[in-house]
Amino acid sequence: MQAVTETVHDNPMRAIKLAKVTVHIGVGKSGEMLEKAKKVLSELTDQKPCTKQAKQTLKDFGIREGEPISCLTTLRGKKATAFLKRGLEAINNSVKRSSFDENGNFAFGIKEHIEIPGTKYEPELGIFGMDIIGTLERPGFRIKRRRIRPSRIGKSHRVNRDDAIKFLTENFGVQIREA
Repeated sequence: MQAVTETVHDNPMRAIKLAKVTVHIGVGKSGEMLEKAKKVLSELTDQKPCTKQAKQTLKDFGIREGEPISCLTTLRGKKATAFLKRGLEAINNSVKRSSFDENGNFAFGIKEHIEIPGTKYEPELGIFGMDIIGTLERPGFRIKRRRIRPSRIGKSHRVNRDDAIKFLTENFGVQIREA
C-alpha cells in the first residue's frame, strides 16, 4: 500500500503522504434526492457512502435536527490518489490558496459530478455538486489518534500550509492561484 510521498529526504519521518480523501455530497433534504446522491457517490468511488444528519433544526429550510441531509465516503491509499487526480482534472488542476488550512488539509468543490473524467451522465440520477477534501500527514501521526496513550504532535512535525502547497504542486502538478 504505497502512497504518494514527498521527494526524498534525509529523514524518512519528514516525508509527507496523502492520508485520505473525503468526498461529500450535501443534498439538504432526505428522501429520493439523498438516495440518488448516494448512488452517484458509490459509482464514483466504488465504496458504500454513509449518511450524515443535520446538527440543528432550520425552519426556513425545512430541516429537522437528526434528519439525514448528506452523504460522504472516505478513500485511502491508491484509491484516494487515483480519485484525487480525477477530481483535480475536473477543475483544471488549479486550486485557490485559500483552500488550504494551517494543518495540511485542502478542499475544493466541483459544481457538477459529470465534470470528473470517466463519468457518464445518467438522466434518472441527475447532477450533483460535491466537495473533495484531502488530508496530508507525516509518518507518526497515529500517536495522535491512537486509543491507548494518545499524545500530541510537535509543531515542527505537523504539515503546514506551505508544505501542503509544495506537496500538491510537485506530486499532482497543481497550480496555485490567489483568491
